[in-house]
Amino acid sequence: MRRRELMLLLGGMMTAARALRAQQKVMPVIGFLSSLSPGPTAPYMAAFRQGLSETGYVEGQNVAIEYRWAEGRYDRLPALAADLVGRNVDLIATGGGTSSAFAAKSATSTIPIVFCGLGDPVGEGLTASLSRPGANVTGMSLVTRELNAKRLELLSELVPRAQTITLLVNPTSSNAEQVIGDVEEAARVKGVRLNILKAAAENEFETVFASLVEPQAGALLVGSDPFFNSRRDELVALMARYAIPAMYEWREYVAAGGLISYGASLVVTYRQAATYVGRILAGAKPADLPVQQPTKFELVINLKTAKALGLSVPPSILARADEVIE
Repeated sequence: MRRRELMLLLGGMMTAARALRAQQKVMPVIGFLSSLSPGPTAPYMAAFRQGLSETGYVEGQNVAIEYRWAEGRYDRLPALAADLVGRNVDLIATGGGTSSAFAAKSATSTIPIVFCGLGDPVGEGLTASLSRPGANVTGMSLVTRELNAKRLELLSELVPRAQTITLLVNPTSSNAEQVIGDVEEAARVKGVRLNILKAAAENEFETVFASLVEPQAGALLVGSDPFFNSRRDELVALMARYAIPAMYEWREYVAAGGLISYGASLVVTYRQAATYVGRILAGAKPADLPVQQPTKFELVINLKTAKALGLSVPPSILARADEVIE
């Protein structure tokens, strides 16, 4: 083969290789990191894909998503985050609370990160501020801590006979101590006794609930934790078996048969976070996108469950309810 022909052949191969790399990069890749499992998260992921479509991105058509699920094992998150970084994804979206977001932030300072809802990103050191998050991280805040006192107040109003309220927390959660502190102060102000129980795995639920019978807990406040939400069917079933009135953060608990919830909408939060993902893929910088906070909090009550527990729902709560399930 002549030198000129060889050079032309090599040049053609290099051009083809560059074209192939360009084609491969046409479809950006989102790494989705969650502390939860795919099943209980399905409604939120549907909302996430809806938000992506609103910005022109459709999974499998012009964007790919690499999913990593910790299945409630928070200790698995760092390795899962490192795996996504090693695959050189274009962006990491995180679900399932603060632990996922921190794992992603610890794994990379360059790949954009969008968190799909967590309590206090500034107070927990995830972002510099809400208006100017800085660095490579932004997303949606759920304002969970500020609502703990309100949840305890609503629970006391619904179950006025409860002189003791039990708080259920996950000790492996990064904000467990903050939640305990918030609820202890709210209980002191309200003048009720507070009993604290901890569970970090599903096989601990039965023991926790059996122990509630001993101190005769009047009502239960389920602390904000993604793992609890992913096991909401099991928790609601135990509440019914032990006939314990309980307050939750998300409406999904009440839809599954729980008594009452007060908090932002996770479905809305995931959809909004996905619009940030789309904007960043289109060229926006995370540091220029302020952390969004919910504009509405939903009070949802299940009257059928209240009746089964022998509770009469005060008109003051019914009047404020955004949704009543009968």
